[in-house]
Amino acid sequence: MINTKYRIYNRWFLAPLLVIYTVLFIVPTIISFYFSLTVWTLTDFRFVGLYNYKTFFSEYSLRIGIKNTLIYAVLTCGLKAVLALGLAILLISGIRTKYIIRSIVFFPNLVSTIAVGLTFSALMHPTKGLFNMILSRFGIIGPDWLGNVSIALFSVIATDVWKGVGVATVIYIAGLQAIPDTYYEAASIDGANGFQRFRHITLPLVRSSINTVIILAFIGGIRTFDLIWSMTKGGPGFATDTLASIIYKQYAYGFFGLSTAGNVVMLFLIAFIAFPLYKFLISREIDI
Repeated sequence: MINTKYRIYNRWFLAPLLVIYTVLFIVPTIISFYFSLTVWTLTDFRFVGLYNYKTFFSEYSLRIGIKNTLIYAVLTCGLKAVLALGLAILLISGIRTKYIIRSIVFFPNLVSTIAVGLTFSALMHPTKGLFNMILSRFGIIGPDWLGNVSIALFSVIATDVWKGVGVATVIYIAGLQAIPDTYYEAASIDGANGFQRFRHITLPLVRSSINTVIILAFIGGIRTFDLIWSMTKGGPGFATDTLASIIYKQYAYGFFGLSTAGNVVMLFLIAFIAFPLYKFLISREIDI
């Protein structure tokens, strides 16, 4: 009886959080579902059923946007996961400058995404940019990083990885430092080399950190907008357009119902990909 009272008492502490979550997330989500079925302005709305979704999926730019979104999410996620793990292993080693390097690696995350986008746009300028000026010193004609439809998206991806790898590195460092040293000592006594220790001890036991990095980076890649908009505005043409930039353009042109439908589509895309991915990754975790 006492335990039941305590359980009820403890659950009351969740009430404020549930109220805030309902007001700021559940209610706006439900309202968005409804208004995605309407043509609306700030003063009026008209119910049109699934017309917005039909229009949204019939757009030519949508196919390119979905492809670009998935390429962007997969590449930024994979590169951050791999590069950050290597950096984290380096930064928990015995090198003397590891604390300075940690600060340098994490610094880009402290800078505004818009500022990073504008800075790299200048650095990647085809004639006045620092990157091409350096290449010209070696007799190499640098490409138009953001104006070439073949490489513009990958230029933005590289910038995103540069900015976001610091957070992933910090997550990995926390996971690596949680692994008991006794495991490595036992492996060394058994004659395991560095690669074997990494494969059979580090990699399995840091999997929870890997999963966290993958989920956060993947969802962030699907939702990305500010970096792309500040660097290319979706151009040249539709070369760097993603779902988020397409939705923004629809909203900017006054198609509020259509852009709301696009946001609902993005929500379902994230849910249908992220949740199964999360379940799969969690099922492969190993408890220390």
